[in-house]
Amino acid sequence: MTAPLQNDRFLRALRREPTDTTPIWVMRQAGRYLPEYRATRERAGSFMGLAQNPEFACEVTLQPLERFDLDAAILFSDILTIPDAMGLGLSFAQGEGPQFARPVRNAADIARLAVPDMDGELRYVMDAVRLIRRELDGRVPLIGFSGSPWTLACYMVEGHGSRDFAMLKAMCWNEPALAHQLLDTLARAVADYLRAQAAAGAQALMVFDTWGGLLGPAPFREFSLRYMRQVINALKADPQARELPVILFSKGAGAHLAEMADSGCAALGVDWTIGLADARRAVAGKVALQGNLDPSVLRSNPEVIRHEARAVMDSYGNHPGHVFNLGHGITPEVDPEHVKVLVDEVHAHGRRLRAG
Repeated sequence: MTAPLQNDRFLRALRREPTDTTPIWVMRQAGRYLPEYRATRERAGSFMGLAQNPEFACEVTLQPLERFDLDAAILFSDILTIPDAMGLGLSFAQGEGPQFARPVRNAADIARLAVPDMDGELRYVMDAVRLIRRELDGRVPLIGFSGSPWTLACYMVEGHGSRDFAMLKAMCWNEPALAHQLLDTLARAVADYLRAQAAAGAQALMVFDTWGGLLGPAPFREFSLRYMRQVINALKADPQARELPVILFSKGAGAHLAEMADSGCAALGVDWTIGLADARRAVAGKVALQGNLDPSVLRSNPEVIRHEARAVMDSYGNHPGHVFNLGHGITPEVDPEHVKVLVDEVHAHGRRLRAG
């Protein structure tokens, strides 16, 4: 028996229902800026040792909630768990980010890929979701997540991080059928992964399309948005997952918000390159919006943080359907006290907005 939810602001905002104040959570809120996270990672021995151990993943997921009055928890994991479970040999080199020992470069590589077993290779993720839900005990909702098919494919083809992921883009131009085969496999895997997280206890789901903004308008529709729609349609066909709101976040894709709002998602994450007033007009009330403070603002002094947070909220206005967040993940050098300033100001100004 799961405990009743004590704070449902975040879920109410995703449904565009009235809330007493603006809910806030922060992308990468469990991360290196927290000394307690660094201590737990030290005990785990490595990033993968941390991410693949449900007890450690639970511990770091809950750490920011002990410091800040956040309105949601997000599963601590990595967006590359699916390709790792596909046997590509994921590792994290110090200071160099993710690397795959066996990148996917040709038809034979793609033909070998199979949707992972969610109760096998990825059971550790579902065990973490179950444990986190139990330990949260209804305090706030838990967000599950995945990388988008396009973003996963970027790393799988390149084999590591990149500024432009030109190898996958070349595949899209030169061998589009092969690119679509890869993306279809990944869309089926992402849908299964998110369905399994829903079954394990996630209460909202988020898709991180980190590299969608690298694509021009037509390629974005063909190679990114198409497969996020496929994922959402699969979730809506599942009796359990269909009840959960889905947030799509495509970094650098502000020009595509209107099309993304028609995908069937509940909310769109917005980066800091578009004002929320413009984003509201683009989505025409179809979805909630999440965002969109520039993460670098958190390196400023507290008064600047408060001012910029109010500016974001004033841009959205006194309307339902806003979840405050950063426009991308928090960075490691941020002072945790600055995050507290942000969280407290968002809640205080949200109440002021609602009071008129």
